[in-house]
Amino acid sequence: MSDSPRSPDTVLYLDDLAVGARFSSGEHAMDAQQIKAFAAQFDPQPFHLDDEAAKKSLFGGLAASGWHTAAITMRLLVTSGIPLADGVIGAGGEISWPRPTRPTDVLHVESEVLEITPSRSRPDRGMATVRSETRNQHGDILQVFTAKMVVSRRL
Repeated sequence: MSDSPRSPDTVLYLDDLAVGARFSSGEHAMDAQQIKAFAAQFDPQPFHLDDEAAKKSLFGGLAASGWHTAAITMRLLVTSGIPLADGVIGAGGEISWPRPTRPTDVLHVESEVLEITPSRSRPDRGMATVRSETRNQHGDILQVFTAKMVVSRRL
């Protein structure tokens, strides 16, 4: 899922993670094209607000649904958040308080490792449970995302 090259010196394996470790994605200014591109990669639902429909919507402009915010959060986690070895090779979890992401939003994802579980059947990988909060430039929490991510182990 990750298309950003990472050097072997900067990636984290399951063995490198610790419960309570925190990671930040930095700040990311969103525009309409990014929202559509991120959503298309991570969200099977079609992008449902075209420009004309969006003009009539509550937001007065193109907006992503809360599910697309989740897709964007996953994208930021993979490409600029936690530098996991092999990226995220599986994910699922719960989303709380999903709110739309709009162009002109500057998003910041703060993540914390909640649990680490080595796999019994696959010695080359394990599971990390990560809780992420996505905030905009005003400090509003757009969503809380708890993901279970499969991460490679150092062999």
